[in-house]
Amino acid sequence: MRDKKLDQLIQQLETYLECWKQFNRFINLTRARKFGPEDEQQFLEVKSVIVQELELILATIEAGTPTREDIHQLISSAPSLRYVGELNEGGLRTLENQWHKIYIGWHAVVGQLKVRQRQLAAKSPLAALFRKK
Repeated sequence: MRDKKLDQLIQQLETYLECWKQFNRFINLTRARKFGPEDEQQFLEVKSVIVQELELILATIEAGTPTREDIHQLISSAPSLRYVGELNEGGLRTLENQWHKIYIGWHAVVGQLKVRQRQLAAKSPLAALFRKK
């Protein structure tokens, strides 16, 4: 048995994780001090997508971790690439640590949903035919 909504949610979360990877790529640009106005604009767009998609996801599921507050705190602590580029090494490490905690948390959510997806697939009438006795 397939649950199309579950499949769509997993796909949505996997796309959302790509936004988180982009966020980290931008943070790494600040460390190398290799960013320009176009990067600043793209960074703001990625942050907007992260916050908007968060609300769509949380309207569908209850995710204990990461929390809305964790994500808003991270997004708020990086208002621009210029600002992040001016952080000292400790500030950058804190930002990266917060990002990593959230990123791993979302992967855990995807993993839990994939478990549910497999459980549903195992309940299908066709799967029952092929089970060994």
